[in-house]
Amino acid sequence: MSLTQSIVVKETKLGNTPIGRIRLLINGKSRNAYLKLEGHNPGGSVKDRTAFGLLQSLEATGQLCAGGRLLESSSGNLAISLAMLARDRGYQFTAVVDPTMTAENMRRLHALGAETRIVESPDETGGYLLSRLARVREMLAEDPGLAWTNQYSNAANPEAHYSGTAPEIYRQMEGRVDAVFVAVSTGGTLAGIGRFFRDASPDTRIIAVDARGSVALGGSLGVRKVTGIGSSRRSEFVTPGLYDEIIYVGDCEAFAFCRALDAATGLKIGGSSGAGLAACARYLQTHDNIERAVCICADRGEHYASTIFSDSWLAQNGLQIGRRHLGPVSEIRG
Repeated sequence: MSLTQSIVVKETKLGNTPIGRIRLLINGKSRNAYLKLEGHNPGGSVKDRTAFGLLQSLEATGQLCAGGRLLESSSGNLAISLAMLARDRGYQFTAVVDPTMTAENMRRLHALGAETRIVESPDETGGYLLSRLARVREMLAEDPGLAWTNQYSNAANPEAHYSGTAPEIYRQMEGRVDAVFVAVSTGGTLAGIGRFFRDASPDTRIIAVDARGSVALGGSLGVRKVTGIGSSRRSEFVTPGLYDEIIYVGDCEAFAFCRALDAATGLKIGGSSGAGLAACARYLQTHDNIERAVCICADRGEHYASTIFSDSWLAQNGLQIGRRHLGPVSEIRG
């Protein structure tokens, strides 16, 4: 079944997530931003699409059969999505995770029947990704019966967004999209969306959004607290021709937009979505011709009650968020 169709998962559907419009008051002028709300997927994030594509690819190649055992490295959302689909399809799933996973997501993961292996020691970059991948390889060597979905290099990752997410946006926006803002981690979402719009609407600007401290698109390595965006290794999917510009966003900016949107509209989004909205605001400030800008909001903010939306967590991590972090935006309206 194509990802351009609704995929039934028990009583819920994957895909066909809504787009909602908000207004940003930038330099005294009201500007539109359209939020692609991927948190409406059954597992609560855009990674449901990725997970479905990854599983399909393993099933199609015979690497995954009835009762099979899955393995993946994830800091959060993909693990949740794979756990949900594995449960529904009768697979066993083990997630290699790290201490940055929120308490909310860890509870959800266990409730879905997944097993976890927690990597406690940071790698040489100061993050956990390379340590998680090393643990995955150790487990595969110890147990060849495990099937690794490998979100980092499996072509099914960008394909899910080329054939699903991107044409959905194009249809919902009636073919009129001036710019799309896409956060990058593995780069699958950006690569798929970028490739689609290069084919279908070459004038649409594709803006890659990365975290300060991430090397996913060649940036400088540094410390970052935001999850769901950024990486300590280069993306294997993204090439320069798939995007027009990179905008780097810091932790405080990303979190400030998450909290400001919640305060103004009651809509909670995750950190990568906040980064996308921050990048969109900054871009709109200098591009008066952009009227239909779409931000990919990858997941729900409810999954970050103990981090982004916790004053004590922000204080413990030395993050002092103020209105200044909203940059050119003086008001957000629903």
